[in-house]
Amino acid sequence: MSKESFKLFAKSHPELVNYIKNGDMTWQKFYEIYDIYGEDDQAWQSYISKGKHSINNFQDILSGINTESIQKHINTAQKAIGVVQELAGKKTPDIATNIASGPSNPRPINKFFED
Repeated sequence: MSKESFKLFAKSHPELVNYIKNGDMTWQKFYEIYDIYGEDDQAWQSYISKGKHSINNFQDILSGINTESIQKHINTAQKAIGVVQELAGKKTPDIATNIASGPSNPRPINKFFED
């Protein structure tokens, strides 16, 4: 068995990396198992999952979610959105339109120097 074929095997089974990270195995030990037994043997059953662990991990993640806390955060966000909507819905006098339209009572024109 060549190193290149082992690399392809390891890339096709990314769950082997978890054993390396945990310190349970080394790449050397995995390569020795691969060199002795090859790809299709029961030696890999304890290391390569067929989707069971991913489903269990997903269930663990879901069971760890605190739904009451999420509901409280959602309620808080809804209240904040309601306040913003109320503020956006109220019409405030637009200063720019008051300036552009001029004063409501026109000033008298003062003539200087009797023009």
